[in-house]
Amino acid sequence: MDAFAAKTPCPSHPGLELIEWDVTPVCIHTSTMSNSIAVIANRENLDSQALLSEAVTAWRKAGVKVAGVLAENTNVEGMCSAGFVCDIASEKKFSVQLDAPAAGTTCHLDATGMESAGTNLLAQIPGADIVVFSKFGKLEAAQGGLWAAFRAAIASGKPILTTVSARHIESWKKFAPEAVWLEGDHAAIEQWRSTVS
Repeated sequence: MDAFAAKTPCPSHPGLELIEWDVTPVCIHTSTMSNSIAVIANRENLDSQALLSEAVTAWRKAGVKVAGVLAENTNVEGMCSAGFVCDIASEKKFSVQLDAPAAGTTCHLDATGMESAGTNLLAQIPGADIVVFSKFGKLEAAQGGLWAAFRAAIASGKPILTTVSARHIESWKKFAPEAVWLEGDHAAIEQWRSTVS
């Protein structure tokens, strides 16, 4: 089911819409008005990284300066899907997956690799027209990973496009409460970009 198929006014937050996202009701903005921060809900049957990659490729061909990182999947059973994040401008890959999970956890995510990717972006952000982040995830929710790069993009007033999964929605809403939520398709991304160009 499309996360944005049923548009119902939120009873507790006028102006927002109530959606059922991974069976959890949440109230969000789903318009593509003029906010410079946009997010796509990661959900089943949506390859959000391919969607971001298509947008980035088209923008770069059109001469848009894009900074950021996209995730590249490993497709290894039992591991997080992203093994690397790739810097959009330089195409440098950063490993974000540990061979073995850290003690006391089953997660293979390498926080150091993700932070290195974020640090690498800091010099690129001021000259970018738009910044694209693979996702706002558990590291960013804890102010790690790409957090510093997200903050730098906001401080520079750059349009930001990213994704977020249901489990991190509350952290995302605290971080970017005015972000607009986009349908998971190219047309919605382009409509949003036209409002921030």
